[in-house]
Amino acid sequence: MNLFRAKLVLVLSAALIAAPAFGARVHHAANGHARASHKAVPKSKRLHGQQAIEPGRVTEIQQALIREHYLTTQANGKWDAVTEGAMQKYQADQGWQTKLMPDSRALKKLGLGPDYSGAINAKNSSFANPPPNSTIPPDVAAGFAEAAGVNR
Repeated sequence: MNLFRAKLVLVLSAALIAAPAFGARVHHAANGHARASHKAVPKSKRLHGQQAIEPGRVTEIQQALIREHYLTTQANGKWDAVTEGAMQKYQADQGWQTKLMPDSRALKKLGLGPDYSGAINAKNSSFANPPPNSTIPPDVAAGFAEAAGVNR
């Protein structure tokens, strides 16, 4: 009887220890290798990318859409159906996608692209307009014109 109990305890212990291993799913890849995965949130329910636009940024976008005559309401900082519709119309008129909001090309064209004024090299950069022609010495200007093949 003791031998039977010992075997029963051994079998039950092995089953309890091995149970978590049977909970994992095994997927076979095209190359024949198997990999185990645990149950996770389905991919369709995972959220990716930016989920909302900050009210300050929405106000900037609304003001730009008002300036371009795509939005007739006041800028209120809320990404509502009216604002979304105006942005979709603007993007459609440019020949761009209208499903994702907002398109980076549309923001740049509205004058809302990246601001590089705080960049490390912004102070001594070439972002500034070139000096007027009157400040360029005549001999230097003549050299530029000669090198470019332009008669002055």
